[in-house]
Amino acid sequence: MRLIDLRSDTVTRPTPEMRRAMYEAEVGDDVYGEDPTVNRLQERAAELLGKEDALFVPTGTQGNQVAVLTHTRRGEEVIVEAEAHVYIYEVAGIAALSGCQVKPVPGVNGAMDPEAVAAAIRDDNVHYPRTGLVCVENTHNRSGGCVVPTENIAAVAGAAHRRGIPVHMDGARIFNAAVALGRPAAELVAPVDSVMFCLSKGLAAPVGSLLVGSRDFIAEARRHRKLLGGGMRQAGVLAAAGLVALELMIDRLADDHANARRLAEGINEIPGLAVDMATVQTNMVLTEVTDPRWTAPALVQALREEGVLCNATGPQHIRLVTHKDVTAADVEIALATIDQVVKAGPQ
Repeated sequence: MRLIDLRSDTVTRPTPEMRRAMYEAEVGDDVYGEDPTVNRLQERAAELLGKEDALFVPTGTQGNQVAVLTHTRRGEEVIVEAEAHVYIYEVAGIAALSGCQVKPVPGVNGAMDPEAVAAAIRDDNVHYPRTGLVCVENTHNRSGGCVVPTENIAAVAGAAHRRGIPVHMDGARIFNAAVALGRPAAELVAPVDSVMFCLSKGLAAPVGSLLVGSRDFIAEARRHRKLLGGGMRQAGVLAAAGLVALELMIDRLADDHANARRLAEGINEIPGLAVDMATVQTNMVLTEVTDPRWTAPALVQALREEGVLCNATGPQHIRLVTHKDVTAADVEIALATIDQVVKAGPQ
């Protein structure tokens, strides 16, 4: 039985062009700055995002945590959106690694109210921690891949910058946002000081993320990458796939978005399931299980047994993610399977 894997876009497999590039990659020791393929990838990433420099890191989580380490000092406070990946899913890294505490600000589909961010910034008082950083996220994972409006990010960044506080963007899927809006990624990240984006999600590279920012910021970030074990030596073998991802895989993200919309529309036609179509903006579909016979974990398990993989995100919610290894035909098969399983009820 062929599995249709809708758990995440992290399950994408490298393309033949990536495998070929990895095999042929010219390499050197990246810790010495001597890997030519890594250097080309970093230059291209900085160019695409309109920043001065970039740093290749193994994972998005490491990229975010290196950014926090570089921007902050121990004992400071980091303002984040209350459902942010850097807060929910990164193993308390802000506390464990940077020695900072988190101040969550509730948002709507990932967008924080700029006035609420301004109010959350600490006054100069001996009793308070200093606010060291504001973090934003685009697209926003927990809201189902919603695109945070650039105008909102600019307003949040303005509130921080007026107080001399830097802003970091978790842009793991920033190219999904750029494709959805039809705007260059550089425009979307212009208001912020640093950005992390992933190569290994919708862009389908096997490993790697980039942290981008000013030259001085990246120079210091390189030290923190080394501290966290991210000095990968002949990393050009991996960077080669990342170069292919940036050249060939960005524009095709529109196919994933179209497949996600079709998937969401089809799910909405199945009694017992519901999708808020306003949140289907990129490649994720958050589904509420309204059939009282089912819990989300039970339905996920029943679908797995029929060859459709997805993840429960709560007692009554399921997330499905489209990517390059899920075709339009796969979406139709998945919909038919979901319809059949939901109607049949728990066995």
